[in-house]
Amino acid sequence: MLMTGLDILERSWPKQLNGSRAGLVTNPASVNRRLEHAADIAMKSKKFKLKVLFGPQHGIRGETQDNMVEWKGFLDKKTGLPVYSLYGQTRKPAPEMLKDIDVLIFDIQDVGSRYYTFIWTMELCMQACLENGKSFVILDRPNPIGGHITEGTVLDMEYASFVGQRPLPIRHGMTVGEIGNYLKNEFYQNLELYIIKMKNWKRNMWFDMTKLPWVMPSPNMPTLDTATVYPGMCLLEGTNLSEGRGTTKPFEIFGAPFIEPDALVKRLNGFKLPGVFFRPLYFQPTFQKHAGKLCGGAQIHITSRERFKPFKTGVAVLKAAHDLYPKDFNWKEPPYEYETRKLPIDILAGTDRLRKGIADGEDLEQMEKWWKKECLHFNRTTRKKYLIYE
Repeated sequence: MLMTGLDILERSWPKQLNGSRAGLVTNPASVNRRLEHAADIAMKSKKFKLKVLFGPQHGIRGETQDNMVEWKGFLDKKTGLPVYSLYGQTRKPAPEMLKDIDVLIFDIQDVGSRYYTFIWTMELCMQACLENGKSFVILDRPNPIGGHITEGTVLDMEYASFVGQRPLPIRHGMTVGEIGNYLKNEFYQNLELYIIKMKNWKRNMWFDMTKLPWVMPSPNMPTLDTATVYPGMCLLEGTNLSEGRGTTKPFEIFGAPFIEPDALVKRLNGFKLPGVFFRPLYFQPTFQKHAGKLCGGAQIHITSRERFKPFKTGVAVLKAAHDLYPKDFNWKEPPYEYETRKLPIDILAGTDRLRKGIADGEDLEQMEKWWKKECLHFNRTTRKKYLIYE
């Protein structure tokens, strides 16, 4: 039976931290196998005293629906503890937020993509703990799309932002514990870090193989299928195409009012992408881009998740829309995720090379060669040193 860090928290708690005062970074998906929330479990701990809660983007109990919606701290009715927002006036815990604790616990479910902001909230928490002399404990969780496949561009630090603060491939194939291991050893060597490792997780496991309950890690991440397409389809956030927010299939459904579905699907099928089938459709988003307007587009249907290349597929969608509708397709202007100067597509890709390649009509297969080379280099020189599981 697979056990997350939260499942074995009490029996695996570091002895050096017994009796400490703790803070907890948590959200709605921070549950154990029995769907008990991390805050409730931590409140009952005999090893430490929970004093304060912290929440990332979307809040500790899913208070904000849409992306890029800030929220303010409050007093949690259930536990009676203060809750600090790490997606508002500050994304990094301020010294006064940490003054009553000795250790900060991080228990957040990631989805395996560099753009997903939770791992960067984790890094900012690590920074704050190092600067303020606090210990940091990561309760590890599965990478829902597996730890055996990596894909996409590796971040160029010139394009660092809250959707990518350090070099990682877009589909990184790591757990939060492994990313924490990488961040500590490369950037925060003096941080006192503890990782409560999972029991019985294997690198080739998809989330539905773990027998754990799926709780939405964020409001627009409803299913494992969403997480599977997200490493590519999140790129659409850097354009005027709807990525399906405001539908029941975000990131699987996409399009815009100017798109003719059959023409788009014909172009996409021409790329002969592995493990995927595109179905033409019309849809009407209820919020966000093109809210209330009829959009033409397509739905992604995955036929083989092991063969499917989400990042290449996302780039193919951008290329098809750009080439078919040059007068209507546009790159979104900043601001985006606290970046006010660089284009959203460039900080998402972690480079301007992708956007320029699409604009210059570069062949999709040629484009894949350069990001594949980047990804392999990172895997060989850096990633492999920090992997915890086989």
